Formats: sequence, C-alpha cells, structure tokens
Amino acid sequence: MLIFKWLLKYLIQKNYLLTFFSLYKLNIVDFKIKVILVEPEGPLNVGSIARLCANFEVDQLRLVSPKCDILSLDSIKMSLKGIKYLEDLNLFNSLKEAVSDCDLVLATCGRIDNSKDNSQYSLEEISNWINLSNNIENLAIVFGRETSGLTNKELLLAHRVFNINTSHKYPSLNLSHAVSIVLYELNNYSDKNIKDKTKTSFNFAPIKVIEDSFCEIEELLMKIGYISKMTSNAKISKFKKFILRAQTTEHEINILRGIIHQINWAIKNQKNN
Repeated sequence: MLIFKWLLKYLIQKNYLLTFFSLYKLNIVDFKIKVILVEPEGPLNVGSIARLCANFEVDQLRLVSPKCDILSLDSIKMSLKGIKYLEDLNLFNSLKEAVSDCDLVLATCGRIDNSKDNSQYSLEEISNWINLSNNIENLAIVFGRETSGLTNKELLLAHRVFNINTSHKYPSLNLSHAVSIVLYELNNYSDKNIKDKTKTSFNFAPIKVIEDSFCEIEELLMKIGYISKMTSNAKISKFKKFILRAQTTEHEINILRGIIHQINWAIKNQKNN
C-alpha cells in the first residue's frame, strides 16, 4: 500500500498521469459520439472514416442512404482495424431517424453564409460550447454528401451548424479529412472539458422533441391562417433557427407545446359553441 501511494505521488509530481489521460481523452468524456454520414458516395472515404472511428474510439458509425458499396474491397482495405464499424454499421433512411436518439446534434457545413440569418460557428467555438452542455449521453456529428453537403432542411435538424476554417478560395475538404479534423479537435478539447466543469450548464431539448413540437406549431399556424402551404417552409425554418439559437431546454419546449395544445382546445371549444 505504501509503495502504491509513493508511486501515485511520483506520477503526479512528474505530470505522468496527465500525459496518460491525454492519450485516452475520449474515455474520460462522458458522452458517446455517433459519426453520421449522409448519402456517402465513395467507398474509400467510408473505409477511411471507419478507421478514424477506431482511432478515436467513436461509439457508432451511422450512414444515411449510402450511395456506394460500403463493404467493397476498397472500403475494407481502407478501414484496417476499423473493420468492425463497417460490419456493425447502423443504416437509416433519413437523417431525422439517424439523430432521433441523440441529445446533442452538430452538423458540418462547407458553404460560406454571409446572410444576416447566419448561425454558423467555428469548430473551436463548437468545442468550447460543448463544455456548457449538460447531461449529454449521445452526441451526433453529421457530415454531408461529398458533392453537395447537407440540405437546408437537414441543417435544421442540428442544434448547431459549424464549419472548419479553411481557405476562402478553396474551402471544400475531402470528407474523411473533415471527419479526422473534427474528431481530433473534440478529442484534444477533452482536457479543457475536465477543468471547466464549474461553468454554467445547459440541458438542450433533443432534436426529436423540437421536431415533434414544430409539427404541432405548423399545424396550428396553418389552421389560423398565419402561414400557407406556399410560405410554411420559409417561415417555419426561421422559427426553428430562432428556437435553436435560444438554446431551448426540453422543459421550455414542453411549455410551448402546452400553449399550443391549449390554443387548439380553445379553438375547438369556440367552434362547438
């Protein structure tokens, strides 16, 4: 026992324990990372990303409607020790299904948006922001198509949209390279995550809860004539962005849904009278 205490003291003094933990940062972070690829087109990229998932001990690799043979020879060759991620792949028909069980959803976007409604963040800002999030069990990181990225509708399924700072002349990154940068940054950030636990935390509403609430909101606004089929997408998208920027909690979303239910009840009773 005395030898153990002496050894522990020695390791702390020499800063060896910090070095040890820095090599296994993702084991310290208390959430499971799901890497989600939307309609990937290249088997080489899929294989390379499976290998990256093994490198950074990602919990799951999820694919939405892949457009290539994910178990092709090229994919398997590139995966190396990440082959288990190909063998245990989770396939989905839509991004909405793929993120339905995730507490926090982050989406990548290579497009540069200079509009007033721009709500894109840098990878560094996202890393810092994660530290403010509380009770995360499943963290989804969504990557778009190699050719066209994510649609505007898909981007609205994320709590935050971020980009990787590259040259404005040629901002597009290879898909597997983008995944490696993001995973490295999150892994590298976990030391800071441990030190900053005293910061104020937020409990964000899951995307599924937000999506379900907006179905009810859209139905009500159509009913009272505030939006039409022609204008619903644009107006609901702006409302969604507002809710997501506000870092709304599940409790707050439930209050909003309660108001919607009460308005629907009042409209129904008024008609009956």
